[in-house]
Amino acid sequence: MTENYQKQLDNIINALSAPKKLTLHSCCAPCSSYVIEYLSNYFDITVLFYNPNIDTKEEYNKRAKEQQRLIAEMPLKNKVKFICLDYDAESYNERIKGLEKEKEGGARCYECFDLRLAKTAQIAKEQNSEYFATTLTISPLKNAKIINTIGNNLSQIYDIAWLPNDFKKLGGYQRSIELSKIYNLYRQNYCGCIHSKKGL
Repeated sequence: MTENYQKQLDNIINALSAPKKLTLHSCCAPCSSYVIEYLSNYFDITVLFYNPNIDTKEEYNKRAKEQQRLIAEMPLKNKVKFICLDYDAESYNERIKGLEKEKEGGARCYECFDLRLAKTAQIAKEQNSEYFATTLTISPLKNAKIINTIGNNLSQIYDIAWLPNDFKKLGGYQRSIELSKIYNLYRQNYCGCIHSKKGL
């Protein structure tokens, strides 16, 4: 049976009597645009920029600045906070050791998802958030089932609720493209790591 993550998210949103605190991992400003626009109607969001997979510090800083600019410029119902962690390529390289030649979207990516979401769960706990989530599922190239499975597993480890999602649904991906044009966002043509870049 296929999980309907959007329906699960709808059920959580419909049960809210007041905004809950959400720590939202973001991979980049374009992917986050629709997600922030959508979820800020229901949650008090802290956007976490932690992507040690990005191939250079310069690229990392460029994407982080675009993320911060987008949050500052978007008219949002609830205020959105921003946390940017230091560039930490060593953690990524250590985590994916031996998986460098794996195909894009395979085992190497799963380890990368787990690394970033574990840090998000940790920060969410420190921030006293009720939920944690990621913008990654907005991409048509990302496996929402794998990401939600990782999120649910980490929720048990860190004792914090995972917000189920598949943000590409309800026209989310198309809306992110529209918002990227509206805010003239820097849209990179690779996920972030040197291995995804080699495939271009």
